[in-house]
Amino acid sequence: MVSKTPYGLKVIESCLTCPMHKDRFFCNLPQRALEALDVISSSATYPKGAILFVEGQEPRGVFVICNGRVKLSAGSPGGKSLILRMVEPGEVIGLPGTISGLPYGLTAEAHEPVQASFIRREDFLHFLREHGEVAVRVAELLCHIYQATFQEVKYLGLSGSAIQKLARFILDLPEAKGPGNGNGRATLTLTHEEIAEMVGSSRETVTRLFASLKKKQLIEVHGSTIVVKNRPGLEKLVAF
Repeated sequence: MVSKTPYGLKVIESCLTCPMHKDRFFCNLPQRALEALDVISSSATYPKGAILFVEGQEPRGVFVICNGRVKLSAGSPGGKSLILRMVEPGEVIGLPGTISGLPYGLTAEAHEPVQASFIRREDFLHFLREHGEVAVRVAELLCHIYQATFQEVKYLGLSGSAIQKLARFILDLPEAKGPGNGNGRATLTLTHEEIAEMVGSSRETVTRLFASLKKKQLIEVHGSTIVVKNRPGLEKLVAF
């Protein structure tokens, strides 16, 4: 069953009727596990900018993102912020802290209106003990998180310049890779300020580098759409 909310979201009423449960890694569970998960889940909607949890907070549980996207970021005492990634519908956040009992390592902020199902830590751990196949899947998810974090560290630490980091960001955009490894187009939903927070640079530098890439005819930008015109050229920048 789907209903409207004040934020314009099409709310998913139950894990059992979720249209994504066959497509998403964690949502695609056996019927018995889905029924048990539905019992311990509490769904809520959040406006853009709402904070689901903050870095350093004691872990309360996990959030399964049903609709909308969530921004995961880390901050410094000096006030600087680094966006680690954008979470898409069907993903689970807060998993490492919930499993380990350690404080959340990141801040989760609604990038747009979001619907999420919250599962308390105690209920989630009991659920894993009762459903071994889900526990194995969660272990796989944690491995994916580890690998993604490792790649992010390499991406930020080994890229020697801002242009390399921006080129990598563009190449990693969904749909930026066209058919047959050719050129493609993707929707750019982040501001230059947010992109700067993802690549460890400044908004002014990102704006200048976008202009440079367009001048070199490596990309085109039409509103929120970015077109990769010369993928080999971007890949050459990354490998430089």
